[in-house]
Amino acid sequence: MLEKMNESAIAAQGVEQMLSQAGYSPKAIRYYIDRPYMGILPNADQVSQMTGTCGDTMGVYLRLDEEGRIRDVRYQVLGCAGAISAAMALVDIVKGKTLTEAEKIDDGDVFQALEDIPAKKHHCIQLAVKTLHKAIKAYKNGRNADSAIKKRT
Repeated sequence: MLEKMNESAIAAQGVEQMLSQAGYSPKAIRYYIDRPYMGILPNADQVSQMTGTCGDTMGVYLRLDEEGRIRDVRYQVLGCAGAISAAMALVDIVKGKTLTEAEKIDDGDVFQALEDIPAKKHHCIQLAVKTLHKAIKAYKNGRNADSAIKKRT
């Protein structure tokens, strides 16, 4: 058992080193490794999904409180380290905000939160933001844009 834990720690260090050498900040690396907001949010108020031009796919689950603030968010991400870290950072940015405030969040806000990711991964930030904006728009329009996803959860 101890041997497996040591192997996991060594593997994690290897991943951290690779991502660091590729241009990811320590903060972005932590989001990727820890994945604090990855998963499905049961009884979400809105579920939406997008696929980026690179093929990465994100699903976002929103839960609002009685005052219309974003109470909880989860992302399901089938994609690279850039996509995962961008989605996780975006959750920290939007939690507690109104939908109108969250709609104003842009790629620059997420990049700033991540501190740095490789330039060729900036499209991952765009995908996370666009997926969130799609969910907000669908919720405001009174429809669950991707109800099939919600029914599977």
